[in-house]
Amino acid sequence: MSVEKLNLLNKKKEIIELGGGQKRIDKQHKSGKLTSRERIQLLFDENTFVELDAFVTHRCTNFEMEKKEAPGEGVVCGYGKVQGRLVYAYAQDFTVLGGSLGEMHAKKITKVMDLAIKMGAPVVGFNDSGGARIQEAVDALAGYGSIFYRNTIASGVVPQISAIMGPCAGGAVYSPALTDFVYMVDKTSQMFITGPQVIKTVTGEEVTAEELGGASTHNTTSGVAHFIASEDKDCISQIRRLLSFLPSNNSEKTPLIENQDSPNKVLDLLNSIIPDESNKSYDIKDIIYEIIDNRDFYEVQQFFAQNIVIGFARINGESVGIIANQPNIMAGSLDINASDKAARFIRTCDAFNIPILSLVDVPGFLPGTGQEYGGIIRHGAKMLYAYSEATVPKITLIVRKAYGGSYLAMCSKDLGADIVLAWPTAEVAVMGPQGAANIIFKKDIKNADNPDSVRAEKIKEYTDEFATPYKAAERGYIDDVIEPSLTRIRLADALDMLASKRESRPFKKHGNIPL
Repeated sequence: MSVEKLNLLNKKKEIIELGGGQKRIDKQHKSGKLTSRERIQLLFDENTFVELDAFVTHRCTNFEMEKKEAPGEGVVCGYGKVQGRLVYAYAQDFTVLGGSLGEMHAKKITKVMDLAIKMGAPVVGFNDSGGARIQEAVDALAGYGSIFYRNTIASGVVPQISAIMGPCAGGAVYSPALTDFVYMVDKTSQMFITGPQVIKTVTGEEVTAEELGGASTHNTTSGVAHFIASEDKDCISQIRRLLSFLPSNNSEKTPLIENQDSPNKVLDLLNSIIPDESNKSYDIKDIIYEIIDNRDFYEVQQFFAQNIVIGFARINGESVGIIANQPNIMAGSLDINASDKAARFIRTCDAFNIPILSLVDVPGFLPGTGQEYGGIIRHGAKMLYAYSEATVPKITLIVRKAYGGSYLAMCSKDLGADIVLAWPTAEVAVMGPQGAANIIFKKDIKNADNPDSVRAEKIKEYTDEFATPYKAAERGYIDDVIEPSLTRIRLADALDMLASKRESRPFKKHGNIPL
């Protein structure tokens, strides 16, 4: 081969790798952001990334686009290894035409998505784009549509992770919304359907881009994002951590991590962790950290609907998805947002063969007109549906309150829990002792000479008889009442026993979850 041909190849690659040029790269760095190639290199194990379609370019001739060069077509695509496992990725390059999406830009992305589905490997997308390339008109819109379609086809087949690392507006936001997990970088990323200028023109509202669609907004208020990162490097480090909890696809199990933390630990702290007063709060995470391996809990949607806690951990080296009521927030009651948050997480775990552990301390669904008018019935039903639909191992641990419909909604035996354990502090009943006593003994209290004394007596009577785990255990709804200090031992044993679980369901195209 001639030297000239090799030089030409190397020169072309140099131009492609420089993206929009050094000036734009410097501007990207000045704004606190990494370039697309720097992000890719941080994601993958060293020297494992293989780029695809580097030479692809647009073919648009509208508005003198034929005179504009777009190295790499504004997106870096390829595959490599993360912790030794195959992963596909694409990273939009804001230095090239603002990372705008055109026909060929979209085709590069859909190619790696198609390969990921065929090979059974996760897809990570770094979104940093000005949106659809206006010059390409309907071709750009068709590009988005082809990505959305593949997001949907890949859903539940391979893990899909979106990292918002710059602007993401208009139709561009729907691809991340269709993926399993969304990361946002604080202060440098935004997501919105319509930007501040359009909103001001149409509605008269004045709002900044950060207030409207920043990382804080979507992690606390809307629940669109699952994780917030302080900077690009933190975001990519978190993505690598998340991938360690997930299998490569829906036909595999999660990697078993060699565990240095003994599953046979007796945790004496748990014997005194529940307050004596049943209406006193505590932090459910204190229990989670005790029972999992190495106190390593990766919380999902940490700042949204904080009355329920979800996230990934390991018990005896095996990944588990944890759903837990949080008594510190709204007494751990379930509301619209908590129901949505939990239901989506349950389905994610079920799709990717991750056992589910539910920690229950729930007084009920949140009462009020706001909840009823907002459709708490429909949203609460999502949890019932998701738990009932899930065929992965399901373990439920009742630590305190488990009242009424919310007891069922936290994966009771009737919703398919394989193992239900309870602490002696558990209270399994239709409703709390006060409400129950006021209804059951209404006449006795009303006709008494000292109603308050009789009410207190009847509440105690009901509490002693029914606000315990023992009635449910007598009827087989609870498999065992255990000493809290033995919880980790019993959970590890249950997971080991359930490892070979197989459960089939009637054939159907798909169910009709109450969206």
